[in-house]
Amino acid sequence: MKKLLLFLFIISFAEVIYAQQSLLLRQPSISPDGSLIAFSFQGDIWTVPYTGGKATRLTIHEGYESNPIFSPDGKQIAFSSGRFGNNDIFIMPTEGGLPKRLTYHSASDNISSWTYQDQILFSTVREFRQAERPAEVYAIAANGGTEKRILDAVGFEPVYSPDGRYIAFVRGDINPVARKDYKGSSNRELWLYDTRSKTYQLLNGTPANDISPQWGKDNTLFFLSSESGEYNLYRMKIGGEGKNNTVGEKLTNFKDESIRAYAISADGSSIVLEKDMNLYAMRAEKNAQVKKINVQINADDRLDAVEQKILTTEAGEYTVSPNGKLIAFSVRGEVFIKETDREKTRSINASEHSFRDMDPTWLSDSALLFCSDRNNGNFDFYLFRSSDTTERNIFKSMKHELIRITNTAEDESSASISPDGKKIAYVRGRGTFIVADILPDGSLKNEKILANDWSSPSGITWSPDSKWLAFAKADLYNNQEVFIQAADMSTKPVNISMHPRSDNRPFWSADGTKLGFISNRSVERSNDIWFVWLKKEDWEKVAADWQEKEAVPAESSAPARSGASNDRKVVKPVVIDFENIHERLVRVTSLPGDESDLVISKDGETFYYTTNSSNARGRDLYSVKWDGRELKEITKGGANPSGVTMDKEGRYLYFTRGGSLGRIDIRTTAIESLPFSAKMKIDYVAERTQVFEEAWRTIRDGFYDPKMHGYNWQQLHDKYKDRCIYASTPTDFRDMFNLMLGELNASHMGLTVPDRIETQRESMGLIGSELMPVNGGMKVNHIIPGTPSDKLASKLYEGDIIIAVNGESVQANDNFYEKLIGLVNEKVLLTVRSADGKQREVVMRLTGSLTNDLYNEWVAGRRKLVEKMSNGKLGYIHIRSMDFPSFEVVEREFTAAGYGKDGIVIDVRYNGGGSTTDYLMTILNYKQHAYTIPRGASDDLERDKKKFREYYPIGERLVYAAWTKPSIVLCNEGSYSNAEIFAHAYKTLGIGKVVGLPTNGSVISTGGRSLMDGSFVRLPLRGWFTKATDKNQELGPAVPDIIVENEPDWISKGTDNQLRVAVETLLKETERK
Repeated sequence: MKKLLLFLFIISFAEVIYAQQSLLLRQPSISPDGSLIAFSFQGDIWTVPYTGGKATRLTIHEGYESNPIFSPDGKQIAFSSGRFGNNDIFIMPTEGGLPKRLTYHSASDNISSWTYQDQILFSTVREFRQAERPAEVYAIAANGGTEKRILDAVGFEPVYSPDGRYIAFVRGDINPVARKDYKGSSNRELWLYDTRSKTYQLLNGTPANDISPQWGKDNTLFFLSSESGEYNLYRMKIGGEGKNNTVGEKLTNFKDESIRAYAISADGSSIVLEKDMNLYAMRAEKNAQVKKINVQINADDRLDAVEQKILTTEAGEYTVSPNGKLIAFSVRGEVFIKETDREKTRSINASEHSFRDMDPTWLSDSALLFCSDRNNGNFDFYLFRSSDTTERNIFKSMKHELIRITNTAEDESSASISPDGKKIAYVRGRGTFIVADILPDGSLKNEKILANDWSSPSGITWSPDSKWLAFAKADLYNNQEVFIQAADMSTKPVNISMHPRSDNRPFWSADGTKLGFISNRSVERSNDIWFVWLKKEDWEKVAADWQEKEAVPAESSAPARSGASNDRKVVKPVVIDFENIHERLVRVTSLPGDESDLVISKDGETFYYTTNSSNARGRDLYSVKWDGRELKEITKGGANPSGVTMDKEGRYLYFTRGGSLGRIDIRTTAIESLPFSAKMKIDYVAERTQVFEEAWRTIRDGFYDPKMHGYNWQQLHDKYKDRCIYASTPTDFRDMFNLMLGELNASHMGLTVPDRIETQRESMGLIGSELMPVNGGMKVNHIIPGTPSDKLASKLYEGDIIIAVNGESVQANDNFYEKLIGLVNEKVLLTVRSADGKQREVVMRLTGSLTNDLYNEWVAGRRKLVEKMSNGKLGYIHIRSMDFPSFEVVEREFTAAGYGKDGIVIDVRYNGGGSTTDYLMTILNYKQHAYTIPRGASDDLERDKKKFREYYPIGERLVYAAWTKPSIVLCNEGSYSNAEIFAHAYKTLGIGKVVGLPTNGSVISTGGRSLMDGSFVRLPLRGWFTKATDKNQELGPAVPDIIVENEPDWISKGTDNQLRVAVETLLKETERK
């Protein structure tokens, strides 16, 4: 008995130890006297003695609570919480109690520090920041009231020095701090603001990322730096007048792990660190011993680890059985089957596994194929069927078996079963295109490799006679074409689309006469429906020939509803005349917007597709004859059907809508839903494991650099797996995974995750003014043009004081913004006292966003500066992003801003990228080859002709009107992705000079993968190299010809040194012309 008790004790003790090792503890803070630590776990705030021991939970709420910070006297803890849909600042007693909300603004308020008793500092985005991306610096009193902006510069992590003279903060643009090895123009830097002299100073940090400044005693500033490849702790002495004459002194020397967060006690002696999955204690000394803090948490999980759910939406891929009686569909990584009966919701789970099962396809009416990664860490094919010899109906049977069909080291995907059910086409790995015989039990025989290269075929579909395969495939020009190839490899792939614009999603007509596809070859660059005549004879017929063709009776064109077997029907061979087949193309649609979801009726006469609704926002289903006649809108009002397919007999069009299933009777166009009830058990730890593994594999198999930027991706998997799996919230899981991605030092990466918990979603009405709390109300500090406070009917003026909202006075201890919650697009009554003491009432309709107004204000300010600096000789254009809405504005602006000007300044600062560089190059890199003189402009052409050398009918003859006068480009650390490609191209093609700061150094084409729980991982999949230098643009920025840096407070001062130099440089060039 004693041995048994000892054995049970050992097991129990081992489980406790394992549980303690599996805790991911985050964002520690330390009390002023160094005796207590606060931290975040399970999305709540906890405390534990500095020496370790049993932790105490202080908060318990659905919102994610983070970044606890002790008050200077140690009696309270402030923290950020997402209780109301975005981060707000809260405080509570250190011993616990009801938290008090301090901020109410709809912007996220991210707490940074509390070194003064009444000055809690935080970062947020309000009414000051215009085009810049870093946050604004605000302060709020612990006893309530309304917050105020305290810096005229943007940045992160502000912290007052103990004597209140200095504010240390971090500056830097697009650059996740997870990119430890990033060294570029956007690396994080430490700055110091002197509250006495009102000056800013860059501190002597390191050339890498310097973050998380915190003050110790005697004006010693601590910070983290990634200079050594991992984030280690440093300190520097701040001398008189805020000077630091030496670089930081390194206090820790971790070589394989970074410090993610830390805090230092008020006396500067004790430090707590967050590293790996634990918290550590150390003295504030060089090479001090770092000791793990033993934190004991004896608490239940916030949410159930396993949950039984019945899902009635969230359907993804689906497929209808050959006889049309069953439909298989995927929901959250499981495959279900239900009857195609709107009265029946029962659904059976065909997969039942915590890993991902997806892409169902029917082998026969009684056998279903799908993909699963439940074994070997990659996707294989499995067959699901009844194992009851007395009941072969897969839906009715109570006994089933799951047979593994493939077992290789690579993924199998994109399975397509031939209409006769005897062959399968699929993809293995990245681009191995395979055809094989498939037996009724799923066995694969006679495997043939049709292609094996880097480009994977998509949209694989069989011809009606099971002899041919159609698919789309991209080339090295990133152009997708549609091909037809014999399944027996008797012919090579034939390009039937043959166009430099993308063609994809082929669909065979069941009568074997046409192959439809989607193409964006039109001038409008929108996706339209096209098809190719497979036989030359059909192509050569004229309209009169088709009119004479005897119509097929409706009774024979659609099968009877009796359900009788059609197995004895003879399938006619598909005849394809390949000679010049790409010349036999027909455009079916030419509508505004993009068409998709192409399906062709069984008789080949009618094309079904989705496109923009004619009378509502959203998309609807349409039909049209192949020759463009009889256009009909089948669904109405923006019903948003998607994933449209047709059953084998051509009776119904099936679709998904918002995760629900439905179908349309082709004869009557009657729409009916196909409700389902998908019962499943979700093991969240196992699900999180699958999501981690699939996201990791996505990067492994698809990252643009097969050498992974020189990093060992498998080692990083092993390093981060437990941190992700044992993360106590989805937010922590996301953060840990993104830290792993950051180790690759690449841009355009990131994992987004859904949350299991829903919090309140408050929205606050915005006035359109920057306000500052004053005695008796809120003072209007600045009016943003175009906003509610700038409109004639609701005009405010700088210096006005708002003293009441809807009759409720503004009290000193109230937060003004609380009075505006829930008032977006609502009218409010403001009582206002003007600068001369007069009182008036203003009725104002509040808005929900100021983003565009702030941007427009910034652009207008740059335009005025250029007008003034150039004496009206130069124009100014800012390109907001490299997308088509911005391009349309820019094309117009080349005329509007450049009208009558000698040159133009093109600004791509703070441009986040897109894809329109080459459109801009057609405007800027045009070479004029002639000039024209209209009648009336001269009475002697020979005498005057040289006066007209600069004139050409640009708008008439060019696809995009060209700019032929001098220009100059501005870029900076906020120029990102395609904006950098533009700066590289502008410079290396010799169009003109570039001024500013080096661009971000973040250029990769990106895609991504959706994961089974709704997460999404971004994937950089194509590298960009500058042709003139052969250098990777991801690893090297576009460097301006003239380097100029703006001051931190340039916006508030109304200056722009970069713009000034650009104007001066371009004026000199225009004078030389």
